[in-house]
Amino acid sequence: MIRPPQPPFDQATAVHKVRMAEDAWNSKDPERVSLAYSEKSVWRNRSEFFAGRPAIVEFLTRKWSQEADYRLIKELWAYQDNRIAVRFAYEWRDADGQWFRSYGNENWAFDPNGLMERRIASINDLVIEETDRLFHWPSGPRPLTHAGLSELGL
Repeated sequence: MIRPPQPPFDQATAVHKVRMAEDAWNSKDPERVSLAYSEKSVWRNRSEFFAGRPAIVEFLTRKWSQEADYRLIKELWAYQDNRIAVRFAYEWRDADGQWFRSYGNENWAFDPNGLMERRIASINDLVIEETDRLFHWPSGPRPLTHAGLSELGL
């Protein structure tokens, strides 16, 4: 399976890869998201460690069952050869209606076909009021007209 763009990345292809990931995650479709990762992709997400597409689907299914009204923005931080570093923020609410903004960084490594073979994510959650939300768009991909992290001052 080939997943363009493929490494080595330049500025344009790295930015494109990040936006593709953001759009996929905003779909909240675990099966769709899992297809961007190699079959044996290795993840560290917060304090969880797992590998393989079935584990990715299980993790994302659980994640999005607990994080209602999920909206994510990713931004390229750096790239080189087959690696991309991303910073991100997402807003969501829990079952009690409490809103959060979660901030994080991801390090990605890709195989020659453009599939992510390693994802390392560090994430922190900030309690926010609903009136402090900044990510306002209908469920799904962020509109091209919606500000990114830098424009929002995040």
